[in-house]
Amino acid sequence: MATPASPLIHPSRIANRWAQLIAGIFAMMAIANLQYAWTIFTKPIQTHMHTTLVEVQWTITLFIALETWLVPFEGYLVDRIGPRFMLGIGAFFVAMGWIGAGWAQSMHALYFWYGIFGGIGAGMVYGGTIGNALKWFPDHRGLCVGLTAGAYGVGTAVTIIPITNMLQVMNYQYTFIFWGAIQGVVVLAAALFLAKPPDGWTPPGWKEKEALIKSRVQTSARDLTPWEMLRQPSFYVIYIMLTMLAFGGIVVTVQLAPMAVSYHVDKIIVAFGMTALTLAIEIDRVLNGLTRPFWGWISDHIGRENAIFISFILEALAVFALLQLISKPIWFVVLSGLCFFAWGNIYSLFPSITADLYGKKWATTNYGVVYTAKGLATLFAAPGAAWLFERTGSWTKVFWAMIACDIIAALMALFWLKPLAAQTVLASEETEISGNIAGSRASGTSPVAISTAPAKARTWRKKPA
Repeated sequence: MATPASPLIHPSRIANRWAQLIAGIFAMMAIANLQYAWTIFTKPIQTHMHTTLVEVQWTITLFIALETWLVPFEGYLVDRIGPRFMLGIGAFFVAMGWIGAGWAQSMHALYFWYGIFGGIGAGMVYGGTIGNALKWFPDHRGLCVGLTAGAYGVGTAVTIIPITNMLQVMNYQYTFIFWGAIQGVVVLAAALFLAKPPDGWTPPGWKEKEALIKSRVQTSARDLTPWEMLRQPSFYVIYIMLTMLAFGGIVVTVQLAPMAVSYHVDKIIVAFGMTALTLAIEIDRVLNGLTRPFWGWISDHIGRENAIFISFILEALAVFALLQLISKPIWFVVLSGLCFFAWGNIYSLFPSITADLYGKKWATTNYGVVYTAKGLATLFAAPGAAWLFERTGSWTKVFWAMIACDIIAALMALFWLKPLAAQTVLASEETEISGNIAGSRASGTSPVAISTAPAKARTWRKKPA
């Protein structure tokens, strides 16, 4: 008999899973500003603090480091005590990240509030909402994780105009404090709707759905702990692939403005009174959000590895075309947007394949470990790509590095990860069968016709005496 996920939460009092999904989407939209709106605050902070841009940018570096590298620990707490309490704490941290940044009168204070407080809070909210979607939607995992992650990508598109307008009439300190309070309240309200599923919970009609899903997506028969996951060869292939693929997208995210300046398209008006750079940033934010549910939905139907292969071959082609046409303003806008549309899906495909192969019980913790690859990729994409540009005086080698990473990772998905994933699934089925046999023998029951998966049915019969 299924037991409640928490002694304080009875299953009848748990919000509908679709309501939880919507709450998670709002929470992710609220924290999107911490990463994607940062760029518009850099100049006002630099002027007020009388410091260099490099010193200011260490704030966002610290933020991303803590947002990614603490997620395994935060995810473990979410798996143990549920997302409601953790997002409640996260609401306080993300609110104080911006409110404290508004109070800060020194760079060290800014690092503490924005970088440390904001990074920890964003990691709690990101890990908690993604983990909740992974657990509640095994029947629509790619789509629902994509919708949740997509809110983080597109959220700033909703708030960037009012934040920019406020910056023009108020100082940045007041803007930080005002919007910090709003994002804290939104996350806290969303947290009230969230709860992890009761033990043994499955969606309605799961038996029929499970058979169909397993015919499309390679799915493990058991839940692996983080330590068990680390013993799987497939984990290391996933980690390497995510590092390589995150590199290219983060380069475009953090280096788009310097690239536009280098190729003299940053101040050219192209449409709606906006420069090529401004329009590209707006379109990129929207496509960065839309790509996640789109490719997540595609992967639900054709498999994760196939979706990774197709999308990143397209990404390689888009980057190659951008390299050829980046000096033309319209193509700069269009192709940078296409790069984001082909790239942002890593935040739906990789959480989904992690839960597919290693189970849902420890899904938040396990994906938290995988997610640290983003932090590693940032080292190569931010200071690494800037160093290569300074050494060569051109972005060409950076573009070719992005193309190489996309193609290699796409081929790895099809020819390395896919067979390793099949081995992981087969091993989980064999372990499940062995456990069933041991249990039946201990109870004195004959282990006849034990089957663990429709696609790979196995029959065990007691040998005659």
